[in-house]
Amino acid sequence: MLKIEGVHTFYGQIEALKGVDLHIKQGEIVTLIGANGAGKSTLLMTVFGNPKCRQGRVVYEGQDITGVPAHEIVRLGIAQSPEGRRIFPRMTVYENLQMGALPTDGSTFEEDIREVFDLFPRLEERRNQRGGTLSGGEQQMLAIGRAMMSKPRLLLLDEPSLGLAPLVVRQIFDIIKKINEKGVTVFLVEQNAFHALKLAHRGYVMVNGVITMTGPGQELLANPEIRAAYLEGGH
Repeated sequence: MLKIEGVHTFYGQIEALKGVDLHIKQGEIVTLIGANGAGKSTLLMTVFGNPKCRQGRVVYEGQDITGVPAHEIVRLGIAQSPEGRRIFPRMTVYENLQMGALPTDGSTFEEDIREVFDLFPRLEERRNQRGGTLSGGEQQMLAIGRAMMSKPRLLLLDEPSLGLAPLVVRQIFDIIKKINEKGVTVFLVEQNAFHALKLAHRGYVMVNGVITMTGPGQELLANPEIRAAYLEGGH
């Protein structure tokens, strides 16, 4: 469904991604783990062309989207819930979800928002509340819900557990599993390696802009190197 082939991305003269190869099959949850600053978020942003990859290409459902504008990529069926949530704080929950639906023709809006409220009952309770007054967990739910309003076939999630309490983290990962069960393919970037690998069908490990390891999620979870570096207090 998504192929990232030999991608090199730069910030000025600094090479952030150094020939990344990665693929995601339809229906999978694939996770990318790594330390802070490894290049994980840069890879997700490169899919949307900001920053642009200087070498290599991004292919979605057989189409080279390397130079395609971000708004067109959304219309092709890819949505992103960014790191830091980036909701519209002065807009209500309902208005934030309306913004998420802009890439669609609006014909199934009521059905789509009902689906989001079924996934996130808390958002329905808060539908008329301003986004900036929500708790961190509720804002994360809103960020994912807003992404879902564009009816994606591929959902990119960037650090959805960042800064959340353990109980809320478990809720978020349960919801990601439900979204996948509804037929949405998920590419998950996470520092919380335990939850991410436990959930994922397959995983990749990134170190300093390079993929260093890949395999089934459970296999990586049991790997002594992974456990030492990401699951037992290592960096």
